[in-house]
Amino acid sequence: MKRLATLFALIAVAAFGAEWTGYVSCVKCGAKHNNGSQASIDCVKGCIRAGAKPVLVVGDKVIKIANVAKVPESLYGLRVTVKGELKGHAVQIASVAAAK
Repeated sequence: MKRLATLFALIAVAAFGAEWTGYVSCVKCGAKHNNGSQASIDCVKGCIRAGAKPVLVVGDKVIKIANVAKVPESLYGLRVTVKGELKGHAVQIASVAAAK
């Protein structure tokens, strides 16, 4: 029964979208940059400029971003709120903004 409830919850999130608050990092560094410090921002910007893809770090979880073009460079390394849908193992971003 508990598994069935979890399955329905996941289906509901996938169907209606969700919201996450975390940090924009890069696939190379992952959860290492989850503090918004200047050192983290500089490293994330450098890695992404060198070809690494941005990811969303929520707690200790690293979530791939399906449409990375939605994340502006001004948010690299910062705490953000993302609205979108989880499709497979990646979030399809509808909107992203600096977290308040």
